[in-house]
Amino acid sequence: MKKILLILTAFLMLTTGCKKQAANDDTIIIGASPTPHAEILKFAMPYFEEAGIKIKIHEMNDYIIPNTALDSNDIQANYMQHEPYLINFNEKNKLQNKLVSAGKIHFEPLGIYAGKSNDLKNIKNGAIIGIPSDPTNGARALLLLDSLNILKINKDKGFEATELDIIENPNNIKIKALEAAQLPVSLPDMDFAVINGNYALGAGVLDKVITTESSDSKSAETFGNIIAVKEKDLQDERIKKIVEILKSEPVKKFISDKYKGVVLPLN
Repeated sequence: MKKILLILTAFLMLTTGCKKQAANDDTIIIGASPTPHAEILKFAMPYFEEAGIKIKIHEMNDYIIPNTALDSNDIQANYMQHEPYLINFNEKNKLQNKLVSAGKIHFEPLGIYAGKSNDLKNIKNGAIIGIPSDPTNGARALLLLDSLNILKINKDKGFEATELDIIENPNNIKIKALEAAQLPVSLPDMDFAVINGNYALGAGVLDKVITTESSDSKSAETFGNIIAVKEKDLQDERIKKIVEILKSEPVKKFISDKYKGVVLPLN
């Protein structure tokens, strides 16, 4: 019995020591999507080190786990989402902590990509244009087409606009709504498609881009990708420094050079 008690005591001392060590570890773990978020963080790593900040990148392909992991303190920040998504996540999930944006870093614009056609100024009558089927990106796609005078949309609908809100369609454009990930592979069957930057990047169709949302558009202002943290950590000087570094000129240049307009740095 004494032997068992000694073993249990030793085990408790060991685990307590591990917990103390973890509590004293000042490394900030950032959950990030592999592309482009983790790539941007990896580029910035020497600048974090120079500032005396220890960073560990934990790549995540999911859009839910990075927020639940942040809430439970398994990670200290994440970089994989825009603010409207985070606000919606806070509202729809019972979290211990409020999750907030510490700063907008980059924007992944929707772009118009050439399929059977490549001339936006001379669109044929009845041309087929693919757009994302999810409501937010679908509205963004319609507003982009509006900005190029291809269609006219009821702008009062904003990011809630649908095909039913098309008020002028001089070329009898046929809108084909597809799951965003399917748009790049469906390009050969359409005249044009409005594609999310991350899907275009992953599908290798960047050479087919004609134009994109701009970095000073309403979409960029609204859907910039953020560093998310718990609200109580918002004033942490290390978090502020991480955001400052990610918004610095060397990181902006890296984003611009590497992603060729498919990912845009924000001010």
